[in-house]
Amino acid sequence: MTALVLSPAAAAAPAARRLAAQTRLELALLLRNGEQLLLTIVIPTVVLLLFAKLPIVDIHGPRVDFVLPGVLALAVLSTAFTGQAIATGFERRYGVLRRLGSTPLTRLELLTAKTAAVLVVEALQVGLLVAVGFALGWSPHGSPLAVIALLILGTITFSGLGLLLAGTLRAEATLAAANLLYLLLLGLGGVVVPLSDFGSSARHVLELLPISALTDGLRAVLRGGGGVPLHDWVTLLVWGVAGSAISARTFRWS
Repeated sequence: MTALVLSPAAAAAPAARRLAAQTRLELALLLRNGEQLLLTIVIPTVVLLLFAKLPIVDIHGPRVDFVLPGVLALAVLSTAFTGQAIATGFERRYGVLRRLGSTPLTRLELLTAKTAAVLVVEALQVGLLVAVGFALGWSPHGSPLAVIALLILGTITFSGLGLLLAGTLRAEATLAAANLLYLLLLGLGGVVVPLSDFGSSARHVLELLPISALTDGLRAVLRGGGGVPLHDWVTLLVWGVAGSAISARTFRWS
């Protein structure tokens, strides 16, 4: 008869298993957070309905065709940056990350798991916003693959920036900074107000923001039916690589 061994394995679980387990945990935490769902689901939907129906800003052509790509970018910003920064900041404050730091889970695995969970939530967001857009008469164009690639790159970019914020500032400072940046980027990133409404000098500066690049790229594909401008790819890549690299090096467990 084979002896039953009840003692735990001496080695840590494989990296893939650790990553999968942490991703499931992060996803469960995201979906159970009511405030997070308000930020990620309700606000982008309300912005879409409001700006697609009311003449708040002057837009040439169907309003929903202009607004929906911007709201998709806003959904990425809400989930990957603002919501994740705030949640992770308070996880640091309450010692959750310090406990995780005592496990075999590495800093890179934690950041990757959080980003993967965000991608799942964003898939739900995009599905809802697209359905609302079709109900409002939205007529998309262009390549779906280009849109998916942009959304994934935007998620990685904003996730890295959000985790950089949460991993270096105190929870209260992260809360204030994330909400302030959310409002500023909503107003200045071309989400619902065309960048052409700003002066020439200001517009050239605002075009360097990652939210502007994501919004412009989505709008170029979905509204114009063309390809993503090289400027938008490069802008997102630079922000994404820089933010993720710095976050991976400086992220603190406590």
